[in-house]
Amino acid sequence: MEAAMGLMRRIPPKQTETALSALLTLLPHHSSDLLSQVDQPLQVLCDVDQGKEFILCEYNRDADSYRSPWSNKYHPPLEDGTLPSLELRKLEVEANDIFAIYRDQYYEGGISSVYMWEDDNEGFVSCFLIKKDGSKTGHGRRGYLQEGGWDAIHVIEVGPEEEGVAHYRLTSTVMLSLTTDNESSGTFSLSGSIRRQMDMSLSVAEGHLCNMGRMIEEMESKLRNSLDQVYFGKTKEMVCTLRPPAEVVMRLPDS
Repeated sequence: MEAAMGLMRRIPPKQTETALSALLTLLPHHSSDLLSQVDQPLQVLCDVDQGKEFILCEYNRDADSYRSPWSNKYHPPLEDGTLPSLELRKLEVEANDIFAIYRDQYYEGGISSVYMWEDDNEGFVSCFLIKKDGSKTGHGRRGYLQEGGWDAIHVIEVGPEEEGVAHYRLTSTVMLSLTTDNESSGTFSLSGSIRRQMDMSLSVAEGHLCNMGRMIEEMESKLRNSLDQVYFGKTKEMVCTLRPPAEVVMRLPDS
């Protein structure tokens, strides 16, 4: 299992589904662990009742159906599907409305979904999802990429309140893939994923949504900086080492 997880961490996001399918065939006795621990590129389905798209993941899945955060119904229909309590459902609806505003301000479009459910420790768990298709034919408004996608998964475990304070554990994963294709640079592909975790104990005076929103905003800023340094920074360093810019080559002294 440890070797399988190490392999999945090194697989490009585009190939995650194929690699996971192969591992499930090789390790059927670890299927539940693999499906719960391996993050796959997010898929989208349309809620025909509300006319809105929502994101599919393991956290809104029951059997072969997925619960929509807009109508609270399963697609395809499922009679005995798991549903959040009335109080948690009210918080889930509010979170989806607020997170949609956050998505538009930070991502300039895309699709977002928020799911909540009770846990066994008298608290609850929230999952905040964002999928942005940055390709020319997708949700990208600038059209710089031939193909491109950003999938963000934020899972927050919220503990029970004690003296007006609750403990939050945020686990965030971002999967990035992009492809450019133009005459000057040719075809270039870059993909990867990164995962980070954050623990905080915060006052609930302003509500859980305010606390979770601040944590997600801070974490996404850190993840963007890490991706910029690890993927783009390292790639730029390698390209400039292998192919120095013309102005640098002109300044090299004669040997």
